[in-house]
Amino acid sequence: MSTKNLVKYIIGITICILIRFIPMPLPNIEPIMATMMPFAKKYGKLAAFIFAFAAIVVLDFITGIVGIWTAITAITYGFVGVFAAQYLYKKKNKIHYYVGFAIVGTILYDIITGIGMGTLLFGQTLKITILGQIPFTIYHLIGNVSFALFSAFLYKSIVDNPQFNTDQIYNTLKAKLGFGN
Repeated sequence: MSTKNLVKYIIGITICILIRFIPMPLPNIEPIMATMMPFAKKYGKLAAFIFAFAAIVVLDFITGIVGIWTAITAITYGFVGVFAAQYLYKKKNKIHYYVGFAIVGTILYDIITGIGMGTLLFGQTLKITILGQIPFTIYHLIGNVSFALFSAFLYKSIVDNPQFNTDQIYNTLKAKLGFGN
């Protein structure tokens, strides 16, 4: 990860924010997992952690729902990003790898955040928490798997596209504006 990829991160987080504001037919439909995975594949563990962490924090600040859950969900999603980087590292840019990780990553994320926060933060019984978590996780899986179908395209068109490198954009603008040598 370097500053030359800053534009790609801005595009990725902007995608997450814009899609979040589109009314969805089901709750908990969001593109963070599907957007984070291409960054994890290309740039590795630290970049994936930062992307997932930042996406949660930025969304919570914009929507005004910042709380202890922001820290817990952001850190947890960050570690899901670390695992995504490890899993996707030498895999080809194929849809089935993204979909497979979206399933496993979503279940792990929901176990940690849903069951952990339900019982520890909100004092719910384990039984009530699990019963409430099941439909929530089903919706989350529907969203993450649906969005993961576009992760390979996102990787190819934005994350692995050198035209979106900050230095390339800067040099292009500099040349078009007549600055430089």
